[in-house]
Amino acid sequence: MSHTGLIARAGLLARLTDDLRAADFTVDGIEQHLGPVATAALHREQTIPARRVLVGDHPLDILLRLFALGEPQSDALIDIALPSCRAEGLRSLGLVDDDGRARFDLSPYADERHSWWLVSDVPETITGGPLEDEHVLGVGGASTTLASWTIRRSVARALDLGAGCGVQALHLAGHADQVVATDLSRRAVEMLELNAALNDEAWDVRAGSLFEPVDGERFDLIVSNPPFVITPRVEGVPQFEYRDGGMVGDALVREVVQQVEQLLEPGGVAQLLGNWEVPAGRTWVDIVAEWLAPTGLDAWVVQRETQDPAEYAELWVRDGGHRPGTEQYDLMYAAWLDDFASREVEQIGFGVITLQRPRAPRSNFRVSEEHYGPVAAPMGAAVDRELAALTWCAEHADELLDQPWRVADDITEERFGAPGAEDPSVIRVTQGGGLGRQLHIDTAIAAYLSVADGYLTARQALDAIATLLERDPGELIERATPIVRRLVETGFLVTVS
Repeated sequence: MSHTGLIARAGLLARLTDDLRAADFTVDGIEQHLGPVATAALHREQTIPARRVLVGDHPLDILLRLFALGEPQSDALIDIALPSCRAEGLRSLGLVDDDGRARFDLSPYADERHSWWLVSDVPETITGGPLEDEHVLGVGGASTTLASWTIRRSVARALDLGAGCGVQALHLAGHADQVVATDLSRRAVEMLELNAALNDEAWDVRAGSLFEPVDGERFDLIVSNPPFVITPRVEGVPQFEYRDGGMVGDALVREVVQQVEQLLEPGGVAQLLGNWEVPAGRTWVDIVAEWLAPTGLDAWVVQRETQDPAEYAELWVRDGGHRPGTEQYDLMYAAWLDDFASREVEQIGFGVITLQRPRAPRSNFRVSEEHYGPVAAPMGAAVDRELAALTWCAEHADELLDQPWRVADDITEERFGAPGAEDPSVIRVTQGGGLGRQLHIDTAIAAYLSVADGYLTARQALDAIATLLERDPGELIERATPIVRRLVETGFLVTVS
């Protein structure tokens, strides 16, 4: 596009955002306009409740009919909703056709501090049929999960790998001096550039596969919602660019895990979502450990969901817009089952992978755990705290017991026992934030937590507890040390602020 063309588009986008803001075309504005029932239904991809509400000429009625419901709107109505940009401006930007039908989805998006707009391809709820292979996805469950788990410390350089329409890049721009956003899809790259301009961001947008566009560079933070979906490599199964990386099985996620180290600054962090296949006789922890073995990275991997091959096939055949009962659906379903059977896959895991390059040579920490329930929202602050605790323990293992730890403010304790029993049979401590972990502890550890107020060191407290319980101090401290370490690593015990 010529310099004059770029200036013209920038002017149109500025007028468009002014109009959207004036119309309160925001997450909160739309929810208030639609009401809770229609809003919740739209999130479930059900449009009928919204259609019953959006019957007037209010700017939000017009904009939502145009972009959320896919109903063509007359120039006169669009001019009411967007008095500065107008229908002519939307056509110049390529956002609507001559007949007043939206060519793209335009939606508001927000976090706790920001409000944005995102352009992506029209979803299946509007097209009413299977998606195109080059479809660029809007905001979805995976992208919001990654955004929630991403740490938000201030950094110099951040990379959004496989950026799609730019969901993660928007978040990164709030705490990174420079944001680089890459994608293999040329269509996605065009939308990244459009969304950067729409939100007045100066992302460095690049086209290319995986790390090729940033070869030789380093970043303080890398985030990726990669095309991790395991897809059969057979004719008749669509290869959607937004979810399919073109490799067999879970090879793409493994490759990202094993290549990302060279792009991280010392102390740098990479966070990504992924699937992993679990063949017969193996565990998911074995698989992830094999991925990490050739690297020098610290790792904290949380498995959030598991599916059997049939459940996985149903999810992703349906995700592409194919409906049960059709011949194509049945053929694709069978292809997924055959593909998993060829590798003896019994289970597929999904989770969040957080990796860190140590600042100096040392032993790596590698933590793999399962958590299928609710977590804090957002999770980023809890992830950052846990990374810091794991790093401290890896760097100061010999100093663990010589610190005056205190119990974190969000920890509660419960005791359970038979009626009339002198001592409880179960003592459980629970986190109020983060993963909301629950740990079962014995009487000695419970006694230590009751006095862990930041004054006595762990060694001093445990030595005194051993005396009170008439136990050998050396034996009690030896048994307690790994438990104290776990309590520190998981945030039950923290340093004195």
